[in-house]
Amino acid sequence: MTERLVEYLSTTRLGEHGTMTLPKEYRAELQLSTGAPATVLRIGNGLLLLPEQSRFEQLCESFASRLEKAGITEAALQATLPQTRRQLMERRYPKLFAAAKAGKSKTTKGCA
Repeated sequence: MTERLVEYLSTTRLGEHGTMTLPKEYRAELQLSTGAPATVLRIGNGLLLLPEQSRFEQLCESFASRLEKAGITEAALQATLPQTRRQLMERRYPKLFAAAKAGKSKTTKGCA
């Protein structure tokens, strides 16, 4: 039997807070666990739900494999975090860091 491109699965209802339950058989078939991420696309008056769990897992595996092949260890990666955080913060909040540098240079001028 060939897999259909479009197939009717079931009808579900929206809960009080916009939650929706997918039937167990489809969650099992697609290997979706509790909390699995999904993308919702609006197409005209319809919604398309795309499970993201397998794509995310593939991305993680690809990333881990490339790091291993490059010889980058977890410890080495963790060691770069403080510097990377600071660089991101300086880019995101340039005025804050400019003010901090100006304040630092004023207090250090008199010390020699």
